[in-house]
Amino acid sequence: MKKTLALILVLPFLFVPFTGAAAGPETNAAACILMEKESGTVLFEQNSHQKLEPASVTKVMTLLLIMEALDEGRIKKDDMVTTSTNAAGMGGSQVFLKEGEQMTVHDMLKAICVASGNDASVAMAEHLYGSEAAFVEQMNKKAAQLGMKDTTFQNCTGLPAEGHMTSAHDIALMSRELILKHPAIKEYTTIWMDTLRGGAFQLANTNKLIYYYSGATGLKTGSTDKALYCLSATAQRDNMELIAVVLGSPTSVLRFETAKNLLNYGFANYTMQEIKPSEAIPPVVVNLGKVSTVQPVPANESRILMDKSKVSNMRTSITVVENVTAPVEKGQKLGEMVVYLDDQPFQTIPLIASEEIPRLGFFQVYRHLLDILFLNA
Repeated sequence: MKKTLALILVLPFLFVPFTGAAAGPETNAAACILMEKESGTVLFEQNSHQKLEPASVTKVMTLLLIMEALDEGRIKKDDMVTTSTNAAGMGGSQVFLKEGEQMTVHDMLKAICVASGNDASVAMAEHLYGSEAAFVEQMNKKAAQLGMKDTTFQNCTGLPAEGHMTSAHDIALMSRELILKHPAIKEYTTIWMDTLRGGAFQLANTNKLIYYYSGATGLKTGSTDKALYCLSATAQRDNMELIAVVLGSPTSVLRFETAKNLLNYGFANYTMQEIKPSEAIPPVVVNLGKVSTVQPVPANESRILMDKSKVSNMRTSITVVENVTAPVEKGQKLGEMVVYLDDQPFQTIPLIASEEIPRLGFFQVYRHLLDILFLNA
């Protein structure tokens, strides 16, 4: 037999294109996008698939490949990286590496994330794949895997090159992959000021949001005469992390202002909400078990991205079996919780046994039956 308990619970609204969100943020850029990290949902976009030059925001992909190599154990932070003639001659934003100079992977990451070092980027590309060209091949391969259909990389730095193009949407995709799969990158992208070469070379983050925007976690700036001012900015508040990409902003100030407006819009209008019942799920009777009941629990945590204006008391239906016979395995399905949004089922979460319940032994069962016999006599 089963018993059904209807619970009321504050739940997020299913993220379909919302109609209740406030008017979009003020922007000043050729293209921009706002994306939520966990779900990858686009909250706002403007010309997001327009192919544009990304300048040094390109280095988000460079950092992604470096972090993959670190997390896979192919390199270590204390590995020494030797600067080639090619890397030392990059120009543009740099930390002025000399030919033959060695730095650890750790310091190279600081140079890329904080100072946007072109020389450090190429040095790492050569260290990983032997040449920048081979590294760029991997960049494009990764872009294809991530569904970055607007993107073609020609280098790992973002220095001007014919055909080196991407879009705000694609930058958001690779930025999401970086912070979602490799959150340790924030050790570097949140640095405001630091040093290299034992304190002899000063670093100051090119991303000014790190200094003044509450919750900022990164990610990468870029600018050239043609690309103008670009930025992939990430920030986290109240267990929700957002990615704001700005391309082709006319000034550095407007680049940061547009990113700030995008992030403010996201945090003001959206939230990530955990699905939790407002009452305890009823225990299930265990027949012939060493313990008389077992507590069902949700099989997994679940969060929904929602428009804050849609928050209201939403209905769930919890169905559990009335009883089970031991032994009960931990994780054994005992029922389910169905989340209803606007009276339409949105998500079903299995309810499982929170612990293992062994069966009584032969003599314990015999005694149990005698107890029942005498109690009913």
